Amino acid sequence: MASTSTVNLEDVPSVNLMNELLRRLKCSTKPDKRVILIGPPGSGKGTQSPIIKDEYCLCHLATGDMLRAAVAAKTPLGLKAKEAMDKGELVSDDLVVSIIDEAMKKPSCRKGFILDGFPRTVVQAQKLDEMLEKQGAKIDKVLNFAINDAILEERITGRWIHPSSGRTYHTKFAPPKVPGVDDVTGEPLIQRKDDTAAVLKSRLEAFHNQTEPVIDYYSKKGILANLHAEKPPKDVTAEVEKVLSS
Repeated sequence: MASTSTVNLEDVPSVNLMNELLRRLKCSTKPDKRVILIGPPGSGKGTQSPIIKDEYCLCHLATGDMLRAAVAAKTPLGLKAKEAMDKGELVSDDLVVSIIDEAMKKPSCRKGFILDGFPRTVVQAQKLDEMLEKQGAKIDKVLNFAINDAILEERITGRWIHPSSGRTYHTKFAPPKVPGVDDVTGEPLIQRKDDTAAVLKSRLEAFHNQTEPVIDYYSKKGILANLHAEKPPKDVTAEVEKVLSS
């Protein structure tokens, strides 16, 4: 087994090996962090999460992506999720928490995680806390991307995404170097079907009804930080760094 590993490493360019070694050395000095991002669609979570991920060596757990990956991989939990989806039912909170639990065991999550898209309800927040407590862990910080609804429509309808990396662009605020193309890979960008004014309205209603109580739940625990999400991305990044380094 060792010789196979050596052969594989010989095929990797030296600069890549050095960059990975330097990354791991940097990561070894970072404190463990478990962070939740909360905010309405278009509030900037997708812009800030890759920055937080890289700075603190965390894994990014987006529940929608994780569910789709588990279904595609036909894991035991994925098969259960598919069964619910095929019946037109919502995937149970317990099942989603189990999928998060499973994902947290990956080596990339060793220093902690960013959780995006979950919890959406107080019950989900409580189930997440229970699961983490069994591991002797807890959520360290919840970042609330606070923003007025009126600002979001322009943000949402101009948003474009690179599906495989999660990098986000905006036709006005953060355009790619070449329209419709990812800066890093040169692959095409997509616009999500739900990035329309009509869909935004219904999603905002759901956010205010279901998720605002979650903000209150974490506020009472003393781990909530309110960000001024209407500010330019660099200013929000500075706020995030201040919160997470304290």
